[in-house]
Amino acid sequence: MEEVFTVTELTAAIKKQIEGRFFSVAVRGEVSNFKEQSSGHLYFTLKDQGSQISAVLFKGTAQTLKRKPQSGDQILVKGELSVYAPRGNYQIIVREVTFAGVGELLLRLHELKAKLEQKGWFDAKRKRSLPKFPKTIGVVTSPTGAVIQDILHILNRRFSGFQLVLCPVKVQGEGAAQEIARGIEEFNRYNLADVLIVGRGGGSLEDLWAFNEEIVAQAIFSSRIPVISAVGHETDFTIADFVADLRAPTPSAAAELVIAEKAKELQYFSQMQRRIQETTRMIVRSRKDRLKAIMRQPALSSPDFLLGKFSQMVDEAKADLFQSLQRQVQEKKLKLLGLQRQARAQNPLNRLAHLKQKLSMTASHLRSINPKNLLTKGYAIVFDEKQNSVILSAKQVKENEALRILMHDGTIEAHVK
Repeated sequence: MEEVFTVTELTAAIKKQIEGRFFSVAVRGEVSNFKEQSSGHLYFTLKDQGSQISAVLFKGTAQTLKRKPQSGDQILVKGELSVYAPRGNYQIIVREVTFAGVGELLLRLHELKAKLEQKGWFDAKRKRSLPKFPKTIGVVTSPTGAVIQDILHILNRRFSGFQLVLCPVKVQGEGAAQEIARGIEEFNRYNLADVLIVGRGGGSLEDLWAFNEEIVAQAIFSSRIPVISAVGHETDFTIADFVADLRAPTPSAAAELVIAEKAKELQYFSQMQRRIQETTRMIVRSRKDRLKAIMRQPALSSPDFLLGKFSQMVDEAKADLFQSLQRQVQEKKLKLLGLQRQARAQNPLNRLAHLKQKLSMTASHLRSINPKNLLTKGYAIVFDEKQNSVILSAKQVKENEALRILMHDGTIEAHVK
Protein backbone atom coordinates (compact mmCIF):
# COMPACT_ATOMS: atom_id res chain seq x y z
CA MET A 1 0.00 0.00 0.00
CA GLU A 2 1.28 3.47 -0.93
CA GLU A 3 2.52 5.47 2.07
CA VAL A 4 0.39 8.55 2.93
CA PHE A 5 2.12 11.65 4.34
CA THR A 6 0.73 14.62 6.17
CA VAL A 7 1.75 18.00 4.73
CA THR A 8 4.11 18.54 7.65
CA GLU A 9 5.69 15.10 7.24
CA LEU A 10 6.23 15.59 3.50
CA THR A 11 7.64 19.10 3.98
CA ALA A 12 9.99 17.81 6.68
CA ALA A 13 11.21 15.03 4.38
CA ILE A 14 11.83 17.51 1.52
CA LYS A 15 13.54 19.91 3.93
CA LYS A 16 15.85 17.13 5.12
CA GLN A 17 16.75 16.08 1.60
CA ILE A 18 17.36 19.62 0.25
CA GLU A 19 19.19 21.01 3.25
CA GLY A 20 21.29 17.87 3.56
CA ARG A 21 22.20 17.93 -0.14
CA PHE A 22 22.77 21.72 -0.55
CA PHE A 23 24.22 22.73 2.81
CA SER A 24 26.74 24.95 1.02
CA VAL A 25 26.07 26.66 -2.34
CA ALA A 26 27.45 29.55 -4.37
CA VAL A 27 24.99 31.26 -6.74
CA ARG A 28 25.42 34.19 -9.14
CA GLY A 29 22.49 36.34 -10.26
CA GLU A 30 20.80 39.75 -10.40
CA VAL A 31 19.08 41.27 -7.35
CA SER A 32 15.43 42.26 -7.69
CA ASN A 33 12.50 43.01 -5.36
CA PHE A 34 14.92 44.08 -2.62
CA LYS A 35 13.23 44.81 0.74
CA GLU A 36 14.67 45.75 4.10
CA GLN A 37 12.42 45.02 7.07
CA SER A 38 12.36 46.99 10.32
CA SER A 39 13.87 43.91 11.96
CA GLY A 40 17.08 44.51 9.98
CA HIS A 41 16.65 41.37 7.84
CA LEU A 42 17.10 41.78 4.07
CA TYR A 43 14.90 39.91 1.59
CA PHE A 44 15.38 39.81 -2.19
CA THR A 45 15.10 37.66 -5.28
CA LEU A 46 18.15 36.37 -7.15
CA LYS A 47 17.39 35.86 -10.83
CA ASP A 48 18.87 35.23 -14.25
CA GLN A 49 17.27 35.05 -17.69
CA GLY A 50 15.43 31.80 -16.99
CA SER A 51 14.77 31.43 -13.27
CA GLN A 52 14.68 33.06 -9.86
CA ILE A 53 15.13 32.04 -6.26
CA SER A 54 14.32 33.76 -2.95
CA ALA A 55 17.16 34.83 -0.69
CA VAL A 56 17.41 36.19 2.83
CA LEU A 57 20.21 38.02 4.63
CA PHE A 58 19.55 37.94 8.34
CA LYS A 59 20.43 40.98 10.44
CA GLY A 60 23.63 39.53 11.88
CA THR A 61 25.10 38.82 8.46
CA ALA A 62 23.74 42.05 6.93
CA GLN A 63 25.57 44.13 9.51
CA THR A 64 28.91 42.73 8.34
CA LEU A 65 28.43 43.97 4.75
CA LYS A 66 30.22 47.09 3.56
CA ARG A 67 27.17 47.95 1.47
CA LYS A 68 23.75 46.43 1.04
CA PRO A 69 22.72 44.87 -2.27
CA GLN A 70 20.17 46.83 -4.31
CA SER A 71 17.82 45.89 -7.11
CA GLY A 72 19.81 45.59 -10.33
CA ASP A 73 23.09 44.55 -8.71
CA GLN A 74 24.87 41.49 -10.06
CA ILE A 75 26.13 39.54 -7.04
CA LEU A 76 27.66 36.23 -6.05
CA VAL A 77 26.22 34.78 -2.84
CA LYS A 78 27.37 31.89 -0.69
CA GLY A 79 25.19 30.15 1.84
CA GLU A 80 22.94 27.16 2.35
CA LEU A 81 19.62 26.13 0.84
CA SER A 82 16.75 26.07 3.30
CA VAL A 83 13.07 25.13 3.17
CA TYR A 84 10.73 27.57 4.93
CA ALA A 85 8.09 25.09 6.12
CA PRO A 86 5.20 27.53 6.90
CA ARG A 87 4.97 28.47 3.20
CA GLY A 88 6.58 25.43 1.67
CA ASN A 89 9.16 27.63 -0.12
CA TYR A 90 12.85 27.05 -0.53
CA GLN A 91 15.35 29.88 -0.26
CA ILE A 92 19.04 30.68 0.10
CA ILE A 93 20.20 31.79 3.51
CA VAL A 94 23.04 34.10 2.46
CA ARG A 95 26.28 34.13 4.49
CA GLU A 96 28.56 36.02 2.06
CA VAL A 97 27.96 38.58 -0.72
CA THR A 98 30.35 39.57 -3.50
CA PHE A 99 29.32 42.35 -5.89
CA ALA A 100 29.90 41.57 -9.56
CA GLY A 101 28.78 44.90 -11.07
CA VAL A 102 25.59 46.59 -12.21
CA GLY A 103 22.82 44.46 -13.62
CA GLU A 104 21.20 44.56 -17.02
CA LEU A 105 18.54 47.08 -15.99
CA LEU A 106 21.10 49.43 -14.49
CA LEU A 107 23.19 49.20 -17.66
CA ARG A 108 20.16 50.11 -19.75
CA LEU A 109 19.38 52.95 -17.37
CA HIS A 110 22.90 54.37 -17.57
CA GLU A 111 22.97 54.05 -21.36
CA LEU A 112 19.65 55.88 -21.81
CA LYS A 113 20.64 58.53 -19.27
CA ALA A 114 23.87 59.20 -21.16
CA LYS A 115 22.02 59.32 -24.49
CA LEU A 116 19.38 61.79 -23.33
CA GLU A 117 21.90 63.91 -21.48
CA GLN A 118 23.90 64.16 -24.73
CA LYS A 119 20.72 65.32 -26.53
CA GLY A 120 20.26 68.09 -23.98
CA TRP A 121 17.01 66.80 -22.49
CA PHE A 122 18.31 67.35 -18.94
CA ASP A 123 19.49 70.94 -19.47
CA ALA A 124 18.29 73.33 -16.78
CA LYS A 125 17.84 76.10 -19.39
CA ARG A 126 14.99 74.31 -21.12
CA LYS A 127 13.07 73.58 -17.92
CA ARG A 128 9.98 75.71 -17.39
CA SER A 129 8.91 77.31 -14.13
CA LEU A 130 5.64 76.20 -12.55
CA PRO A 131 2.57 78.47 -12.79
CA LYS A 132 2.16 80.57 -9.65
CA PHE A 133 -1.57 80.02 -9.27
CA PRO A 134 -2.64 76.92 -11.24
CA LYS A 135 -6.39 76.61 -11.72
CA THR A 136 -6.36 72.99 -12.88
CA ILE A 137 -3.87 70.33 -11.75
CA GLY A 138 -3.43 67.22 -13.90
CA VAL A 139 -2.24 63.91 -12.41
CA VAL A 140 -1.00 60.90 -14.38
CA THR A 141 -0.89 57.90 -12.02
CA SER A 142 -2.75 54.79 -10.91
CA PRO A 143 -6.33 55.49 -9.75
CA THR A 144 -6.07 52.85 -7.01
CA GLY A 145 -2.66 53.60 -5.49
CA ALA A 146 -1.80 55.74 -2.47
CA VAL A 147 -0.30 58.48 -4.69
CA ILE A 148 -3.60 60.09 -5.72
CA GLN A 149 -4.89 59.92 -2.15
CA ASP A 150 -1.73 61.60 -0.82
CA ILE A 151 -2.02 64.36 -3.43
CA LEU A 152 -5.70 64.95 -2.69
CA HIS A 153 -5.01 65.05 1.05
CA ILE A 154 -2.35 67.74 0.67
CA LEU A 155 -4.37 69.83 -1.79
CA ASN A 156 -7.58 69.63 0.26
CA ARG A 157 -5.67 70.72 3.36
CA ARG A 158 -3.67 73.53 1.77
CA PHE A 159 -5.42 74.61 -1.44
CA SER A 160 -9.22 74.85 -1.23
CA GLY A 161 -11.17 75.35 -4.44
CA PHE A 162 -8.74 73.56 -6.74
CA GLN A 163 -9.65 71.49 -9.81
CA LEU A 164 -7.91 68.16 -10.36
CA VAL A 165 -8.07 66.00 -13.48
CA LEU A 166 -6.85 62.40 -13.09
CA CYS A 167 -5.63 60.36 -16.05
CA PRO A 168 -5.72 56.76 -14.72
CA VAL A 169 -2.82 54.63 -16.01
CA LYS A 170 -0.83 51.53 -15.19
CA VAL A 171 2.37 52.47 -13.39
CA GLN A 172 4.24 49.19 -13.74
CA GLY A 173 4.24 46.10 -15.89
CA GLU A 174 3.74 45.58 -19.59
CA GLY A 175 2.21 48.57 -21.40
CA ALA A 176 2.63 50.94 -18.45
CA ALA A 177 5.14 53.23 -20.19
CA GLN A 178 2.86 53.57 -23.22
CA GLU A 179 -0.12 54.48 -21.04
CA ILE A 180 1.86 57.07 -19.08
CA ALA A 181 3.18 58.68 -22.28
CA ARG A 182 -0.30 58.70 -23.82
CA GLY A 183 -1.73 60.35 -20.70
CA ILE A 184 0.82 63.18 -20.87
CA GLU A 185 0.17 63.66 -24.60
CA GLU A 186 -3.62 63.82 -24.12
CA PHE A 187 -3.32 66.45 -21.40
CA ASN A 188 -1.35 68.55 -23.90
CA ARG A 189 -3.54 67.78 -26.90
CA TYR A 190 -6.73 68.97 -25.15
CA ASN A 191 -5.05 71.58 -22.90
CA LEU A 192 -6.62 70.03 -19.79
CA ALA A 193 -4.33 71.38 -17.07
CA ASP A 194 -1.97 74.18 -16.06
CA VAL A 195 0.57 71.81 -14.47
CA LEU A 196 1.07 68.02 -14.47
CA ILE A 197 2.14 65.63 -11.71
CA VAL A 198 3.43 62.32 -13.11
CA GLY A 199 4.29 59.68 -10.55
CA ARG A 200 3.80 56.58 -8.42
CA GLY A 201 4.95 55.20 -5.08
CA GLY A 202 8.30 53.62 -4.37
CA GLY A 203 9.38 50.15 -5.33
CA SER A 204 12.13 48.08 -6.82
CA LEU A 205 14.02 49.02 -9.97
CA GLU A 206 11.69 46.75 -11.94
CA ASP A 207 8.62 48.38 -10.37
CA LEU A 208 9.81 51.86 -11.37
CA TRP A 209 11.06 50.85 -14.81
CA ALA A 210 8.16 52.34 -16.78
CA PHE A 211 9.47 55.78 -15.77
CA ASN A 212 12.89 54.89 -17.21
CA GLU A 213 11.54 54.22 -20.70
CA GLU A 214 12.43 56.61 -23.52
CA ILE A 215 8.79 56.92 -24.62
CA VAL A 216 7.90 58.50 -21.26
CA ALA A 217 10.96 60.77 -21.39
CA GLN A 218 9.93 61.88 -24.91
CA ALA A 219 6.39 62.71 -23.74
CA ILE A 220 7.69 64.78 -20.80
CA PHE A 221 10.26 66.55 -22.99
CA SER A 222 7.59 67.42 -25.61
CA SER A 223 4.98 68.56 -23.07
CA ARG A 224 3.94 72.20 -23.31
CA ILE A 225 2.49 71.89 -19.80
CA PRO A 226 5.10 72.04 -16.99
CA VAL A 227 5.69 68.56 -15.54
CA ILE A 228 6.57 67.57 -11.97
CA SER A 229 8.03 64.07 -11.67
CA ALA A 230 7.10 62.36 -8.39
CA VAL A 231 8.36 58.80 -8.76
CA GLY A 232 9.24 56.64 -5.77
CA HIS A 233 10.68 57.85 -2.53
CA GLU A 234 13.43 60.38 -1.83
CA THR A 235 16.28 58.02 -2.72
CA ASP A 236 14.76 56.74 -5.97
CA PHE A 237 15.75 58.50 -9.23
CA THR A 238 14.40 57.76 -12.71
CA ILE A 239 14.90 59.16 -16.21
CA ALA A 240 11.56 60.95 -15.80
CA ASP A 241 13.05 62.87 -12.84
CA PHE A 242 15.90 64.20 -14.99
CA VAL A 243 13.70 65.25 -17.94
CA ALA A 244 10.85 66.79 -15.92
CA ASP A 245 10.74 70.51 -15.23
CA LEU A 246 10.85 69.76 -11.51
CA ARG A 247 11.55 66.64 -9.49
CA ALA A 248 9.65 65.99 -6.25
CA PRO A 249 11.02 63.42 -3.78
CA THR A 250 7.50 62.10 -3.06
CA PRO A 251 3.98 62.57 -4.51
CA SER A 252 3.01 64.52 -1.36
CA ALA A 253 5.96 66.84 -1.94
CA ALA A 254 4.78 67.31 -5.56
CA ALA A 255 1.41 68.53 -4.30
CA GLU A 256 3.22 70.92 -1.95
CA LEU A 257 5.34 72.26 -4.84
CA VAL A 258 2.25 72.90 -7.01
CA ILE A 259 0.78 75.21 -4.37
CA ALA A 260 4.06 76.59 -3.03
CA GLU A 261 3.56 80.06 -4.55
CA LYS A 262 0.04 80.35 -3.20
CA ALA A 263 1.27 79.22 0.21
CA LYS A 264 3.90 81.99 0.11
CA GLU A 265 1.26 84.57 -0.79
CA LEU A 266 -1.04 83.37 2.00
CA GLN A 267 1.85 83.51 4.45
CA TYR A 268 2.65 87.05 3.29
CA PHE A 269 -0.98 88.13 3.73
CA SER A 270 -1.06 86.55 7.17
CA GLN A 271 2.08 88.47 8.17
CA MET A 272 0.63 91.71 6.81
CA GLN A 273 -2.59 91.10 8.73
CA ARG A 274 -0.66 90.67 11.97
CA ARG A 275 1.34 93.84 11.26
CA ILE A 276 -1.81 95.86 10.52
CA GLN A 277 -3.47 94.58 13.69
CA GLU A 278 -0.43 95.46 15.78
CA THR A 279 -0.14 98.92 14.18
CA THR A 280 -3.84 99.54 14.74
CA ARG A 281 -3.54 98.59 18.40
CA MET A 282 -0.58 100.95 18.79
CA ILE A 283 -2.48 103.83 17.15
CA VAL A 284 -5.56 103.18 19.31
CA ARG A 285 -3.45 103.16 22.47
CA SER A 286 -1.76 106.42 21.41
CA ARG A 287 -5.08 108.11 20.67
CA LYS A 288 -6.52 106.93 23.98
CA ASP A 289 -3.58 108.45 25.82
CA ARG A 290 -4.03 111.74 23.97
CA LEU A 291 -7.75 111.73 24.67
CA LYS A 292 -7.18 111.17 28.37
CA ALA A 293 -4.75 114.09 28.45
CA ILE A 294 -7.26 116.35 26.70
CA MET A 295 -10.07 115.27 29.01
CA ARG A 296 -8.02 116.38 31.99
CA GLN A 297 -8.04 120.01 30.72
CA PRO A 298 -10.22 122.41 32.85
CA ALA A 299 -12.19 123.59 29.83
CA LEU A 300 -13.42 120.06 29.23
CA SER A 301 -14.66 119.43 32.76
CA SER A 302 -18.24 119.54 31.48
CA PRO A 303 -18.64 117.17 28.54
CA ASP A 304 -22.23 118.23 27.93
CA PHE A 305 -21.18 121.80 27.25
CA LEU A 306 -18.88 120.74 24.46
CA LEU A 307 -20.62 117.65 23.17
CA GLY A 308 -24.29 118.43 23.68
CA LYS A 309 -24.75 119.94 20.23
CA PHE A 310 -22.97 117.07 18.56
CA SER A 311 -24.90 114.48 20.58
CA GLN A 312 -28.15 116.05 19.38
CA MET A 313 -26.88 116.01 15.80
CA VAL A 314 -25.92 112.37 16.20
CA ASP A 315 -29.40 111.54 17.53
CA GLU A 316 -31.06 113.29 14.60
CA ALA A 317 -28.75 111.63 12.10
CA LYS A 318 -29.40 108.30 13.79
CA ALA A 319 -33.18 108.81 13.53
CA ASP A 320 -32.90 109.85 9.86
CA LEU A 321 -30.68 106.88 9.14
CA PHE A 322 -33.05 104.52 10.91
CA GLN A 323 -36.01 105.79 8.89
CA SER A 324 -34.02 105.57 5.69
CA LEU A 325 -32.99 102.02 6.49
CA GLN A 326 -36.60 101.11 7.31
CA ARG A 327 -37.74 102.45 3.94
CA GLN A 328 -34.99 100.58 2.15
CA VAL A 329 -35.76 97.36 4.03
CA GLN A 330 -39.48 97.72 3.21
CA GLU A 331 -38.68 98.32 -0.47
CA LYS A 332 -36.37 95.31 -0.53
CA LYS A 333 -39.04 93.16 1.14
CA LEU A 334 -41.65 94.18 -1.43
CA LYS A 335 -39.19 93.52 -4.24
CA LEU A 336 -38.31 90.16 -2.71
CA LEU A 337 -41.99 89.20 -2.39
CA GLY A 338 -42.49 90.10 -6.04
CA LEU A 339 -39.53 87.98 -7.05
CA GLN A 340 -40.78 85.10 -4.90
CA ARG A 341 -44.20 85.26 -6.58
CA GLN A 342 -42.53 85.29 -9.99
CA ALA A 343 -40.36 82.37 -8.98
CA ARG A 344 -43.37 80.40 -7.74
CA ALA A 345 -45.27 81.19 -10.92
CA GLN A 346 -42.34 79.97 -13.02
CA ASN A 347 -41.60 76.95 -10.81
CA PRO A 348 -41.88 73.84 -13.02
CA LEU A 349 -43.46 71.94 -10.12
CA ASN A 350 -46.30 74.48 -9.78
CA ARG A 351 -46.88 74.48 -13.52
CA LEU A 352 -46.84 70.70 -13.51
CA ALA A 353 -49.41 70.61 -10.70
CA HIS A 354 -51.64 73.03 -12.66
CA LEU A 355 -51.36 70.91 -15.80
CA LYS A 356 -52.13 67.76 -13.77
CA GLN A 357 -55.26 69.41 -12.36
CA LYS A 358 -56.31 70.55 -15.84
CA LEU A 359 -55.68 67.05 -17.21
CA SER A 360 -57.76 65.49 -14.43
CA MET A 361 -60.66 67.86 -15.22
CA THR A 362 -60.41 66.96 -18.92
CA ALA A 363 -60.34 63.25 -18.12
CA SER A 364 -63.37 63.64 -15.84
CA HIS A 365 -65.23 65.49 -18.60
CA LEU A 366 -64.39 62.81 -21.13
CA ARG A 367 -65.62 60.13 -18.75
CA SER A 368 -68.86 62.03 -18.21
CA ILE A 369 -69.65 62.18 -21.93
CA ASN A 370 -68.57 58.59 -22.66
CA PRO A 371 -71.68 56.79 -24.00
CA LYS A 372 -70.77 53.71 -22.04
CA ASN A 373 -71.09 55.64 -18.77
CA LEU A 374 -74.65 56.65 -19.76
CA LEU A 375 -75.55 52.97 -20.15
CA THR A 376 -75.04 52.43 -16.39
CA LYS A 377 -77.90 54.91 -15.78
CA GLY A 378 -80.54 52.80 -17.57
CA TYR A 379 -79.95 53.90 -21.15
CA ALA A 380 -79.35 51.52 -24.07
CA ILE A 381 -78.11 51.80 -27.65
CA VAL A 382 -79.98 50.00 -30.47
CA PHE A 383 -78.02 48.72 -33.50
CA ASP A 384 -79.24 47.40 -36.87
CA GLU A 385 -78.13 43.74 -36.85
CA LYS A 386 -77.33 43.64 -40.57
CA GLN A 387 -75.74 47.04 -41.12
CA ASN A 388 -74.27 47.27 -37.58
CA SER A 389 -75.31 50.93 -37.38
CA VAL A 390 -76.99 52.87 -34.60
CA ILE A 391 -80.78 53.33 -34.95
CA LEU A 392 -81.75 56.87 -34.08
CA SER A 393 -85.50 56.75 -34.94
CA ALA A 394 -88.36 54.24 -34.79
CA LYS A 395 -88.95 55.00 -38.45
CA GLN A 396 -85.68 53.28 -39.34
CA VAL A 397 -86.96 49.78 -38.33
CA LYS A 398 -89.33 47.38 -39.99
CA GLU A 399 -91.39 44.47 -38.73
CA ASN A 400 -89.40 41.28 -38.06
CA GLU A 401 -86.14 43.18 -38.49
CA ALA A 402 -83.27 41.85 -36.31
CA LEU A 403 -81.86 44.30 -33.75
CA ARG A 404 -78.99 44.28 -31.22
CA ILE A 405 -79.42 46.24 -27.99
CA LEU A 406 -76.24 47.30 -26.13
CA MET A 407 -76.65 47.50 -22.33
CA HIS A 408 -73.92 48.47 -19.83
CA ASP A 409 -73.33 44.81 -18.92
CA GLY A 410 -73.95 43.04 -22.27
CA THR A 411 -76.08 42.89 -25.45
CA ILE A 412 -79.61 41.65 -26.21
CA GLU A 413 -80.74 40.34 -29.60
CA ALA A 414 -84.36 41.24 -30.53
CA HIS A 415 -86.88 41.27 -33.43
CA VAL A 416 -89.41 44.01 -34.24
CA LYS A 417 -93.12 43.06 -33.94
